[in-house]
Amino acid sequence: MESLQHQALDNPLAFGASAAAITAALVFGAWIYRDYTAWIDFGTGGTSANFSGYLRITKFRLLRAFSGDDLKDASSLSPDGLSYLPKQLPRREGQLPAIIERTLPQRQYPAKTPLDKAAYDRLHALPKKYAEQLNDALKLDKSVTEGRTTDAIYALPAHRHGAHDRVLGDEIAHVHPAENSLHVWLTEADTYKVVSAGWGERFPLASLGMVNAGWTFVYAPRSMEEVAVVEEIFKAGIGHLTGKRP
Repeated sequence: MESLQHQALDNPLAFGASAAAITAALVFGAWIYRDYTAWIDFGTGGTSANFSGYLRITKFRLLRAFSGDDLKDASSLSPDGLSYLPKQLPRREGQLPAIIERTLPQRQYPAKTPLDKAAYDRLHALPKKYAEQLNDALKLDKSVTEGRTTDAIYALPAHRHGAHDRVLGDEIAHVHPAENSLHVWLTEADTYKVVSAGWGERFPLASLGMVNAGWTFVYAPRSMEEVAVVEEIFKAGIGHLTGKRP
């Protein structure tokens, strides 16, 4: 303590700078700890649930922060090309949902008004429903992109059709259990339609050139009518990867 007092008296500017640096380091360390624990508690998606995984997604978060890219903007996508959606999607009504600040996992905040049971059951049954309906072209398995934490549908290799991506492989779509949103692999033209009509947004790593541009985040539906629209988007993903739209 006495040496610190002498340092403060002998060189007050240097002592002040050191104290400020220590305070900043402590504040930053506390923020990292809180952010890391919040990420673990919320769920990490397909990212390894450890500090190494956290550093990896934080790197992507910083890259995104400086990119100035708005994932709700469809202008970087081409509206032309193959489409499995209706020519005109209805416009999603109301405000767009809030999305968590982290790049991964891409999630919206849990809905304040829960989806009623019938609509919830219909939404979460989609992977199994179409895996059984098109069992010659699809299979049901755990989602690789979500770290095998939820069900997904995959195109069977013999019926694989459409784009190729080393990250996505043959995965077509999955539903997120926590807040009822989805990821669906669409054609770029269909992603353009979904984003333009307010039903979803682009995937953050697609804007960094790391994943196919058609990998699309679809907002959680709020009613049975919206589940019906989401199901059309889901079927468009099946069409894209198999060439067969249910």
